[in-house]
Order: sequence, then structure tokens, then C-alpha cells
Amino acid sequence: MIKLMVIGIGGAVGSILRYLISGYVQQLTRSVGFPYGTLAVNVLGCFIIGALFHLADTHGVFSSQTRSFMFIGVLGGLTTFSTFGNETMILVRDAQHGLALANIAANVLLCLGAVWLGRVTAFWMWR
Repeated sequence: MIKLMVIGIGGAVGSILRYLISGYVQQLTRSVGFPYGTLAVNVLGCFIIGALFHLADTHGVFSSQTRSFMFIGVLGGLTTFSTFGNETMILVRDAQHGLALANIAANVLLCLGAVWLGRVTAFWMWR
């Protein structure tokens, strides 16, 4: 039961951060046609999970509860791809196929690259 509470609290924190960061980036871009805010939080979250997972995996720096809080809770709430899927389908529905494909490609390629970069950065910083 404690683990579920830890995850839930982390998820609330991550969801609030996602809302704030995504809204801020979307407002900065002044775009109504492309979900830059979601892209920004997904890239940021993937970088963070890459770095933190490297530390957890190679150095054991997190307790089980801390891992649940950060990886499942905070980062799960921050980087959920359900928003990505929904926004992509809205673009498809609105016949914005080029933007839909750009959204898919940007999220997948940049996020995978960010996980890799996070891991490499953590490796070099904490070896």
C-alpha cells in the first residue's frame, strides 16, 4: 500500500510538472498547430530517465521506494505518451498528415536520442 501511495504522489508531481512545462513551452512557441509543449516534456523526461536509470542500474543510488517514486511516479506522470498519441490522432483527424508525421518522427527520434544522451552524460559524469 505504501508503494502505491509513493507512486501516486510521484505521479501527481510529474503530472503537475508536465502541465506547467508543456504549457510554458507551448505559450513560448505561440503554436496552435503543433504540440511543442508535449515534445519538450517528452524529450526532457527521456533525458532524465536515461541519466537516472544509468545511475540506478550501475551505481545502485536509489532505494526501491525512490525508484518507484521517480521512475513510475514522477517520470511516468511527466512523460506519458497518451497525450502524444491523442494529439497525433487529432492532427490526422484534421487532415494535418504532414504535422502528424513530423510529430511522430520528432517524438520518437528525439526521445530515443535523449535517453542515449542522458545515459552517456551520466556515464561520463559519474563513472
